[in-house]
Amino acid sequence: MTAVLGSSEVSVRFGGVQALTGVSLEVGEGQLVGLIGPNGAGKTTFVDAITGFVRHSGRVELDGHDLAGMSPHARARLGLARTWQGIELFDDLSVRENLTVASHRPTAVSVLKELVSEAVVTTEAVDEALALVELEWAADLVPADLSQGQRKLVGVARATAMKPRVLCLDEPAAGLDTGESEELGRRLRKLADAGNSMLLIDHDMGLVLSICDQIFVLEFGKLIASGPPDAVRRDPQVVTAYLGGAAAAELTEERA
Repeated sequence: MTAVLGSSEVSVRFGGVQALTGVSLEVGEGQLVGLIGPNGAGKTTFVDAITGFVRHSGRVELDGHDLAGMSPHARARLGLARTWQGIELFDDLSVRENLTVASHRPTAVSVLKELVSEAVVTTEAVDEALALVELEWAADLVPADLSQGQRKLVGVARATAMKPRVLCLDEPAAGLDTGESEELGRRLRKLADAGNSMLLIDHDMGLVLSICDQIFVLEFGKLIASGPPDAVRRDPQVVTAYLGGAAAAELTEERA
């Protein structure tokens, strides 16, 4: 499978703290790849690094192009989009307007036209993004009218409306109850099945294991396991990281 996003030996240091050490992973075309780990494992730091928000060593490529030295907005324009743990919607705009702001990419010519006439904004990408997350009914509502889970989906749809090559989702299930988390997972899987390449970062192991094609596991800034969900679920190092050494010992006995 062709890699759309690839990282090689990505490391991040904050002063004397080594936050990430040599993290390498790939997201293939149309893949939903999970990055999990206990709290403080370095998941968000990894997303911050590859999207250009923190300095890092190592190599990050998008469609084979080295992103070294590029600013976050330059990476976003190339197609590396992200969501944030905080939803950060425009509460005074409708859901449709929130998506339109993200999808509108002005050029010099379009800016000149808008200076002398009323702006004409295409809604095709917005309509497609709302349909993918099944929120067409909420297009004219404001974010305050929606539940927390629905607001998270608006954030996902807003990023999707940008037509990114890869969408990095930073803990989208944070703050959701079990039902909302399951619904979010179902719609993310629908996005992947529609051909969207995504990197899902979350500490909810159950969510990630249930919807992802491939999973990478971080602990203390280092990769400790990778592979398909069934293999990762039963990896003793992963069980130890999440449940402790006793659980890992029981798993080892079961497999013997």
